[in-house]
Amino acid sequence: MRGLAKAYGTLRAVDGLDLDVEPGQCVALLGPNGAGKTTTTEILEGYRHRDAGEVRVLGVDPARGDRHWRARIGIVLQQVGDLGELTVRESLRHFAGYYPDPRPVDEVLEQVGLAAKADARGRTLSGGQRRRLDVGLGIVGRPELLFLDEPTTGFDPEARREFWTLVETLKDEGATILLTTHYLEEAEALADRVGVITRGRLVAFDPPGELGGRHTGSARVRWTEDGQPRSEETEEPTALVAALAARFGGEVPNLTVTRPTLEDMYLALVDEPAEPA
Repeated sequence: MRGLAKAYGTLRAVDGLDLDVEPGQCVALLGPNGAGKTTTTEILEGYRHRDAGEVRVLGVDPARGDRHWRARIGIVLQQVGDLGELTVRESLRHFAGYYPDPRPVDEVLEQVGLAAKADARGRTLSGGQRRRLDVGLGIVGRPELLFLDEPTTGFDPEARREFWTLVETLKDEGATILLTTHYLEEAEALADRVGVITRGRLVAFDPPGELGGRHTGSARVRWTEDGQPRSEETEEPTALVAALAARFGGEVPNLTVTRPTLEDMYLALVDEPAEPA
């Protein structure tokens, strides 16, 4: 993407956004509600027209993508409201028919944890089970590029971890993945790079461990001295810990050293004021 822009009346939902995603990467887009994440992904998927900018997805302008291009991508939307009368197996079999080389339906059922629900109708599934079906529909065509828009909404912690394993498997198979999520631990676990979008602009794009200078940020050293909790922020935590150890003659009581978390950096980034237009 170069200079991607989309407005709804006076609201600039996407405001000059540049982004490169390399083949085989998993990129997570983070941002508050209304930041422009969904609009951006819908433009990349070919669902929504842009007002300005250059976009290439698998070498093709998505606004002109034909059925051969669409067969190379997989999409898991935030909400899908159809397929209620079909069974899980029927839904997967139906969608598999759109692709030239689909995954075996039974394989997909196992991968998304719905083998036991294969003959259940869509309308009888719980929210989390329906979300698993959505993911199954997104991967059944063996996509080269997979869009995942809030894919684990409604998942319990165990199901979310199982989904992470599935994403790692897809990455190992060579798929490129663009993920939007509100779960920071999900982005940290899965993404090679994390982009933070706020007010329609990309304000950071780094590996999770380096987002916003996280890896070089000051560390907070905490310990107990004279029965009282003490703490100090420093850019040289090793030197401080060595000095404390010398002062205490060995172990430092209740010593901890922490650096900014992904959440800390994310909140700092989305709280920054927008640049003048």
